[in-house]
Amino acid sequence: MGRKGVCCCCAALRPRYKRLVDNIFPEDPKDGLVKADMEKLTFYAVSAPEKLDRIGAYLAERLSRDVVRHRYGYVLIAMEALDQLLMACHSQSIKPFVESFLHMVAKLLESGEPKLQVLGTNSFVKFANIEEDTPSYHRRYDFFVSRFSAMCHSCDHDPETQTEIRIAGIRGIQGVVRKTVNDELRATIWEPQHMDKIVPSLLFNMQKIDDIDSRVGPPSSPTGGEKEENPAVLAENCFRELLGRATYGNMNNAVRPVFAHLDHHRLWDPNEFAVSCFKIIMYSIQAQYSHHVIQEILGHLDVRKRDSPRVRAGIIQVLLEAVAIAAKGSIGPTVLEVFNTLLKHLRISVDFELGDRRSSAGSATFSTSSKESDERIVQNAIIQTIGFFGSNLPDYQRSEIMMFIMGKVPVFGAASQSLDTSHLGDLGTRRIQIMLLRSLLMVTSGYKATTITNALPPPFLDPLLSPSLMEDSELRQLVLEILHNLIDRHDNRAKLRGIRIIPDVSDLKIKRDKISRQDVSFMKKHGQQLYRHIYLGCKEEDNVQKNFELLFTSLALTTIELANEEVVIDLIRLAIALQDIAIINEDNLPMFNRCGVMALVAAYLNFLSQMIAVPAFCQHVTKVIETRSVEASYFLPETIFKDKCNCLQTLEKCFT
Repeated sequence: MGRKGVCCCCAALRPRYKRLVDNIFPEDPKDGLVKADMEKLTFYAVSAPEKLDRIGAYLAERLSRDVVRHRYGYVLIAMEALDQLLMACHSQSIKPFVESFLHMVAKLLESGEPKLQVLGTNSFVKFANIEEDTPSYHRRYDFFVSRFSAMCHSCDHDPETQTEIRIAGIRGIQGVVRKTVNDELRATIWEPQHMDKIVPSLLFNMQKIDDIDSRVGPPSSPTGGEKEENPAVLAENCFRELLGRATYGNMNNAVRPVFAHLDHHRLWDPNEFAVSCFKIIMYSIQAQYSHHVIQEILGHLDVRKRDSPRVRAGIIQVLLEAVAIAAKGSIGPTVLEVFNTLLKHLRISVDFELGDRRSSAGSATFSTSSKESDERIVQNAIIQTIGFFGSNLPDYQRSEIMMFIMGKVPVFGAASQSLDTSHLGDLGTRRIQIMLLRSLLMVTSGYKATTITNALPPPFLDPLLSPSLMEDSELRQLVLEILHNLIDRHDNRAKLRGIRIIPDVSDLKIKRDKISRQDVSFMKKHGQQLYRHIYLGCKEEDNVQKNFELLFTSLALTTIELANEEVVIDLIRLAIALQDIAIINEDNLPMFNRCGVMALVAAYLNFLSQMIAVPAFCQHVTKVIETRSVEASYFLPETIFKDKCNCLQTLEKCFT
């Protein structure tokens, strides 16, 4: 009896804050927090904020003891009390209390009990949403970043527990991000050692999502249940929030771990997840920082330049998707850098393709053709990216890019900035020429210059019409198609597709304007250059039907866009000169070529005569066409190009 009295006496001598803390714990933890005594403790803490640090330290002491003894009911009560005190107190004295609180949260996260880890995470998230009156410049969250990141990779044998822990880890990371921003300690969370843990943890969980397509657009608003139950959805939203808070100085630190994750898990081939990740990045960051991401992709492409073709193609496709989104906003100062890097990798790809062909000469052809096919995938991806990027640029930038690409095309007498193909040989040079011209074709698509001089300045026109680009049928086709893109300012080309005798040109509803003074001046200076290119193009032995079709379109577009009276006379002279090529045949052209030239002249003069509407000229052309249709139908496009074999056999018999 005496001993009990002594105990009561000692309890009365205990500090008041300890007695108040002890009173909130019931005898049976199942009864939960004693609310009446909790209200007394809260009132005491608000009235005497200088006691908060002692209250926190004592609660931490009790909680640590209960965790060790596995008295989890009391642990729950202690954390509930801490949460209520945090929500109620916002004074200068709260900082020491916060340190005790964070120490207790750390204890829970370190425990091996999943329920305690989730409990600690929930308390930390509540704390993260509290706006403190003054920021704490010395508080760091290194432990929490590491611990929450580890929880994101939970491999618990029970799937439900695993999901629960991963969700807790993601929510914890989200809380750390929000708290550091609110505390004006942005520099802390954006340090590489933290980003290297946070970003891969989020990406690891995002990989588990079932529907990839749900991530490819701008941020969505998932339902509350979906957000809480699906780690992938929660990780994606956290990733978006993280990127949305990134600024100019720390954008790169947030993006670089993405590359490391994709490299480590070999996610460039196939690259569906990589594409979806960078779509999220481009939609989440502030538009003015888009060029940072593009620069990082270009830099990574340089780093992985000796990887397999499919890996490089995967990176280039990611670049294309990033550029497609950035083109809607601010691309920044990276325009020339993008094209320069892509053209460099185009040359590297051709080099690899030819190197594989040379090294595997005489060996198994299957592996060789497979490698070449993979390199073609890389090349096509580069061209597609160049074309898309260029076609989304404003006209003033697009003209610069056209000049830039044309300057890279290896032609005889070209300037030193052209791509070095001396080690590639003739075949490699031709491949580079074709690739660059295909890129240029995509960039010029849809380009509308006010005058033809702006579209075809001499530094661009001279190398484009160079003899070096006439040595191959495909090269000549690309050059003509580029000319069509630049000359056709009224979208008439589709109406002229295919070489044929047009009965009534007025049915085509050709759009045209009066020839401007600048265009007249251009034709006086460069008309002969264009005529010569067409003339020499007709004399090539390897011409196929497509070449003749493009030559016809070139003549027709020149008539529509650039022809005054003087130019019309020059074009008639050119047509007669072309006809002489087939008749005189000084170059010993094959019979198909000669017939093709005659058909080209017939189709063009029929078009021209109707365009200038001179009755005598129209009658003469119509009469010649009617006579040919009866006596020499192989001189008309409808016959020579549609029934080539039978025509040639008949002609060979006639001339033998």
